[in-house]
Amino acid sequence: MKYKLLGNTGLKVSELCLGTMTFGGKGMWTAIGTLPQESVNELVKQSVDAGINFIDTANVYSEGLSEKMTGQAIRDLGLNRDDLVIATKVAGMMGTGPNQAGLTRKHILQQADESLQRLGTEYVDLYQIHAFDPITPVEETLDALDSLVKAGKVRYIGCSNLAAWQIMKALGVSEQRRLAKFVSLQAYYTIAGRDLEREIVPLLLDQKLGLLVWSPLAGGFLSGKYTREADATEGRRKNFDFPPVNKEKAFDIIDVMAEIAGAKGLTVARIALAWLLHQPVVTSVIIGANNPEQLQDNLKAADVTLSAEELAMLDAASKLPAEYPGWMLERQSAYRK
Repeated sequence: MKYKLLGNTGLKVSELCLGTMTFGGKGMWTAIGTLPQESVNELVKQSVDAGINFIDTANVYSEGLSEKMTGQAIRDLGLNRDDLVIATKVAGMMGTGPNQAGLTRKHILQQADESLQRLGTEYVDLYQIHAFDPITPVEETLDALDSLVKAGKVRYIGCSNLAAWQIMKALGVSEQRRLAKFVSLQAYYTIAGRDLEREIVPLLLDQKLGLLVWSPLAGGFLSGKYTREADATEGRRKNFDFPPVNKEKAFDIIDVMAEIAGAKGLTVARIALAWLLHQPVVTSVIIGANNPEQLQDNLKAADVTLSAEELAMLDAASKLPAEYPGWMLERQSAYRK
């Protein structure tokens, strides 16, 4: 397992991160996973034994149950809390009241305390806003997050699912008001969904933010179960067809990955994960699993090396079509290279 710095910090995180959306299963989350505590413990142990030190959860996952089970697994296994980097999130609905969602100071401070209680820890290493709140001033949100850092309840702050302008505005406000800054973005990025490369990847590289990738197999579409000839009759996509995928283009990409996987004796899923690990902007790829076999295959992606020729084949099959202003920026900046 390799370790990378989280953004412009000295914190080292494993290049693979254990995701916890399959833990528990309540409400809408049953479509993703319903693992009991015994199975959760097994997956956490398997991950830590493989060198993973990074675990990502969220308060909304299974309505808080995922956080509880994550904390319980750490205690059941006797793991040293300080050896782990634990990340969680805030923004989503955690009740029926009008103030039980969003990024207000009230909701953030309340949910931070409740997440700490569910996890059974005194601090969270990375506290991330899970979404954009269109009605709460970003100054209020950042001030609340800064309060948590100053109180020692949170070590670093991050964001998730934001547009480039929203991230940059937040960084500017933090700089101006001398508040804690986002050190990372958690975002959807796969070989079949490279939209992030238009505006956000250049921003992350310029501002030295880490990138944590969620749903690296496009909700299971790149798992190898799906082909143009036959859709899988089981798996997450059957009951929860998300995130959106251009399936015809994805099938073309899967064809190339299958060719490379076959030559190497690997699975398509491992090639999809390895492609992400070869992207310089990626800090850590979040992998989730419903069983040890699935997790083991994903873990082995860290050992896959793709040649320049193989990367070129994958890029040709998956690259984004030219879009303005990108093609004009490239054309007009060529004389400066």
